[in-house]
Amino acid sequence: MEQAEAEALFQACLERTGPVLCLDIGTGTQDVLLALPGSCVENWPKFVLPSPAVLVERALARLASEGRDVWLCGQNMGGGFAGAALALIRKGHNLCATSSAATALHNDPDRVRAMGIEIVETCPAGFVPLALGDFDLANWQTLLAAHHLPMPNLVLAAVQDHGFHGKGSGNRRVRMARYASLLAQNPDPVSWLFDVPPLEMTRMRAVHLASGGPVADTATAVLLGALLDPVFVRRSFREGVTFVNVGNGHVFAALVYKGLVRGIYEHHTSMRTREELLADLGEFRRGFLPCDVVQQSGGHGTAYGPVFEEASYEPTFICGPGRAMLAGCGQFIAPFGSMMLAGSLGLLLAWCVRQKQQGQGAQ
Repeated sequence: MEQAEAEALFQACLERTGPVLCLDIGTGTQDVLLALPGSCVENWPKFVLPSPAVLVERALARLASEGRDVWLCGQNMGGGFAGAALALIRKGHNLCATSSAATALHNDPDRVRAMGIEIVETCPAGFVPLALGDFDLANWQTLLAAHHLPMPNLVLAAVQDHGFHGKGSGNRRVRMARYASLLAQNPDPVSWLFDVPPLEMTRMRAVHLASGGPVADTATAVLLGALLDPVFVRRSFREGVTFVNVGNGHVFAALVYKGLVRGIYEHHTSMRTREELLADLGEFRRGFLPCDVVQQSGGHGTAYGPVFEEASYEPTFICGPGRAMLAGCGQFIAPFGSMMLAGSLGLLLAWCVRQKQQGQGAQ
């Protein structure tokens, strides 16, 4: 999409909606955009802040150093603080959690108990309560008020959600099965922004209940942000493209043909060397990389849609804070000049496109 076209779409939507807070909540950072009517994209407030999981990790480390016992409360969220939780226990301190907070560490309560964490619904005497959650309205009210910025009328958020289909279900398999279902039902990533997330997407649902707004996966959000690059879109229609986001925790790749998603690949950034990732991507774009092979090397897997033999997917577009890993292997992209805000801009794009479609359908 051309920048002028996207700007006009955003402004038309914001004039009706008012300020929109867009949150792309990743492993290490949460990348934040406050979209304001009457102001150009370049002038919108932007923040790259530590992710909520990083803040919990730091709080647990501090409490461990103080010799405190901790009670985790609140909601499901990103579980990147598990190492700090286990470190607190290894130091001889007690850690317990409510049943809802425990799901941030694992969906199976028996697995949580096996870590040495007791599940209790009220705070034991002498324990320090530590609230979990990917979205806290009070925090945003404080931050925005400190900068004399308006509160949003809508919150759009993205988190990575493995999904949960009951005790014993493998998180990675659930996640890739979900991708396969999306590719089969509707490969347009705009449709992957959920007004109400599916029941099995427990982390998304927790964010949705806290924020009240639509939610998407972080991988979906950054892919949507790539659609704001006009060269990316044109080449996807001509020959198909490979999109790669090298994040702090995960590598996500997608095959995109004629603006639609035809394949998904996910791995952990720390588990792939440059050479291994390039080999994976080569097999992936040819449709020769099975899900099980990726999972055997520690990754999430692959999922494929219909095969289009005329699509080469050779042009490669790269985004993410770890993009230097693939320097020289494709074109770096940064929608509206903000690479770290690609996911937040992608959320806004999906929302505005849907608003436009719904408006046209009502006429």
